[in-house]
Amino acid sequence: MIEMLKFTLLTPAQQMAETVATYVTVAGEAGDFGVLPGHMPLVSTLRPGGTVSVTSQEGKTETFTVSAGVAEISPTSVVILAESAERVSA
Repeated sequence: MIEMLKFTLLTPAQQMAETVATYVTVAGEAGDFGVLPGHMPLVSTLRPGGTVSVTSQEGKTETFTVSAGVAEISPTSVVILAESAERVSA
């Protein structure tokens, strides 16, 4: 079984984050959802002003506020493409 996810958060201006994660929470347009390794493939629009949280292998959680965009989920990765993003906590 897959135990880790590659997490990437991109904006047009920069790459905000890239890490190996054990769990990611995404603010989808239809509601927040969690992603664990092995998740089914999914594409979701982001809720403007929502948050994305990523928990690293070390157990640290980073949180970002995101604007409109999309999240692409696969069994091994989470890619967030946001118009803009801001780190809330590290």
